[in-house]
Amino acid sequence: MPSPGTFSLKPDQRAAFERVLDDWRINGKVGRLWSKDASLWTGADESKWLGWLDIVESQLKTADKFVKFAKEVRERGFTHVLLLGMGGSSLCPEVHALSFGKQADFPELHVLDSTDPAQIRAIESRVDLAHTLFIVSSKSGSTLEPNIFKQYFFERAGCDGSRFVAITDPGSKMQQVAEQDKFWRIFFGVPSIGGRYSALSDFGMIPAAGMGVDVPMFAGLAQGMVQACSPSQSVESNPGVVLGAILGSLALAGRDKVTIIASPRIRDLGAWLEQLIAESTGKIGKGLIPVDREQLGPPSVYGSDRVFVYERLENGPDPQQDAAVAALEAAGHPVVRLSVPDTYHLGAEFFRWEIATAVAGSIIAVDPFDQPDVEAAKIATKKLTSAFEESGSLPPESDVVRIDDKDLQSRLRAHFNSLRSGDYFGMLAYIQMNAAHEDTLQEVRRKIRDSKKVATVLGFGPRFLHSTGQAYKGGPNTGVFLQITCDDAKDVPVPGQKYTFGVVKAAQASGDLQVLRERGRRTLHVHLGSDVGAGLVQLASAIEPALQ
Repeated sequence: MPSPGTFSLKPDQRAAFERVLDDWRINGKVGRLWSKDASLWTGADESKWLGWLDIVESQLKTADKFVKFAKEVRERGFTHVLLLGMGGSSLCPEVHALSFGKQADFPELHVLDSTDPAQIRAIESRVDLAHTLFIVSSKSGSTLEPNIFKQYFFERAGCDGSRFVAITDPGSKMQQVAEQDKFWRIFFGVPSIGGRYSALSDFGMIPAAGMGVDVPMFAGLAQGMVQACSPSQSVESNPGVVLGAILGSLALAGRDKVTIIASPRIRDLGAWLEQLIAESTGKIGKGLIPVDREQLGPPSVYGSDRVFVYERLENGPDPQQDAAVAALEAAGHPVVRLSVPDTYHLGAEFFRWEIATAVAGSIIAVDPFDQPDVEAAKIATKKLTSAFEESGSLPPESDVVRIDDKDLQSRLRAHFNSLRSGDYFGMLAYIQMNAAHEDTLQEVRRKIRDSKKVATVLGFGPRFLHSTGQAYKGGPNTGVFLQITCDDAKDVPVPGQKYTFGVVKAAQASGDLQVLRERGRRTLHVHLGSDVGAGLVQLASAIEPALQ
């Protein structure tokens, strides 16, 4: 039976955690969760969004379809699978791609979840278009990005639907498009499962099968966690409830920065967790803020708003992470240690965290299944792209600092000086997500954290809009944000539209900034120009003295 893990809490933190467990035991809340009782949260429509509780059992009953699909993909000789999606449709497949790697005799899985033109060109250069299986993944079928990704690659693939697969909810616009364009296969999601809870549904499992993951084994191990989290187990031994009770009770006490540490081979689990935690809990001025891929430092650089969760891969641990976590524990920071035997147990972790997030949402009294501020950003983007279709241009940006502006350093200094204890600093980078750019921004993160003693987050746009963007706009007003944009050296057209991918990205950045400011968030917008690498170097050079 999967373990709840081990945890280190101070006496007052443990007392608060145990009070929560007592409440869940005495009031039968685990049973109420499994019976889909909306009163466990806000009494709204939560009961309509709990299909994920039953999905693993359902998948095991129909596991032959995954075996058959995998066999057909292998027999057709594809060299690559390219998944086109956003948020809940892309983050779990990305975990599979980066954690399992290429499987023998199966195509390599790639994921596109960015409208950045350089990102699109880079992905296209990595695949053999003539031997690529395209998976268009969109629950609603109306999300902008998957639709324009499909338009682009459908044209690039010669409008041959026989190499396209759709994953979507029944009756969606995407189903209609897939049928019209004679897609090879259409797989259906479950309407009662929201995107970020869909990892163990077809949205996560079909891409896994296509790249050669043994889905029946994966789901079977996940079923062990399902059973461990069921009402038949004691509250104290329930892995999901214990984790959720720790996170929820600590959040109420001000430790709302959930800092994720994951072993190198499963490092990308943090990107999936970011969406699940932030989008589920960050709303109505409340929320847990996930902190992923922040370089580990000595205990002294962390404030009293942190909780650390260590996802340790037992067959691939990192001794340096072990030592750093031990130091954090010795210094008195709350630490949760979760053991992952191997990558095939990631499905169990998906389910553990889904239960934990639902439990934490109940404790802090939010609806963990809606995302009102994500919708606000989508509406703002839609208005801007529609305006471009009519006029051929986007409205000019206001209050933007260009990388060569003389007051860049002073504006940055004033922005950093607005940080207070308990705040966090977020870099929202609408640029290509690649190793060089991430390395530069990670070093900037480290310097800001060490100087200001605040948590830091890094999101690449527009993908974070479908993930952490909800918490940044709707969660506690403790974020201080630096939006980074650029000119696109070479744009990419969207077939059938006046706007380009670069225009869409610019509209998304503008809409994001607009909603952040409407929500009263502290923001600064810096524009790099067309040489992104040089611009980032200039920005990093300006930030260092601005922190003094």
